[in-house]
Amino acid sequence: MSEFKKVKTAIFPVAGYGTRFLPATKSQPKEMLPIVDKPVIHYLVEEAVEAGIEKIIIITGRGKRAIEDYFDTSFELEHNLVERGKDHLLKQVIDIPNLAQFIYIRQPIPKGDGDAILQAAGVLNNEPVAVMFGDDLVVNEKSALTQLMELYEETGSSVIGLKEVSDEQLHNYGVVGGDVEDDRVNIKEFVEKPQSKEDAPSNLSVIGKYIVTPDILGELMAFVEYHDGNGEVRLADGFKSAISNNINVLGKVIEGKHYDTGNKLGWLQANIDFALDRDDLGEDLKRFLNSK
Repeated sequence: MSEFKKVKTAIFPVAGYGTRFLPATKSQPKEMLPIVDKPVIHYLVEEAVEAGIEKIIIITGRGKRAIEDYFDTSFELEHNLVERGKDHLLKQVIDIPNLAQFIYIRQPIPKGDGDAILQAAGVLNNEPVAVMFGDDLVVNEKSALTQLMELYEETGSSVIGLKEVSDEQLHNYGVVGGDVEDDRVNIKEFVEKPQSKEDAPSNLSVIGKYIVTPDILGELMAFVEYHDGNGEVRLADGFKSAISNNINVLGKVIEGKHYDTGNKLGWLQANIDFALDRDDLGEDLKRFLNSK
């Protein structure tokens, strides 16, 4: 039995503008873009619940009301499905609000993902939390968050999800370096979007899944105080500060196929692969793709 406090809460920072999917995201949150017939954020909530999360804190902003409505009860829709005898759809709809306890906190000004996470500080009880961004889906028998949880429960340290990328992709990601042992890294460096291969400490990039311990939140708060609340605050700032203060931060190379649904190509790839795996769509889609 682990001696460390269990992770039961996950924070979803979703207040960003989703500019890479404009104009669609002018009126629809990017996290609500569907992978076939289910929004990206639904898959991520299911991943969190599977890993043992009981409370979901969603940090929202202007234009994100659709997320709240999605995880709420819809009496009119449920009544309509009952009248039409759509029992299989009714069960899916009824199950959504019961996935977890949902808490919504508004980020008044988009001042970075670190600022978004700190909006939840008042409802946390000095506890470790999972942080999940709405762009990263991983398909694997053992979910990505479960893999991070296992390393946290073994060590009690904050854990950052990682994947290996090519030299040409490094400038798109945060990149870490440190002592590597099998699939874990004792992180000594954190470089945000290195401009060249020479600036990157390795080819291990960060994906949007973390276990964040209270000391990282403390470092974030100290960062904000030091800068008098001016400028953007990134979660990376908390990790960099922790590393410089000799606070242990680990990385875990995630097993599984990763989709970056925050860009158009990754979103399309996820839709095609998820549809190909479905009994009701796979064969017809395969014939269509082979005809091109």
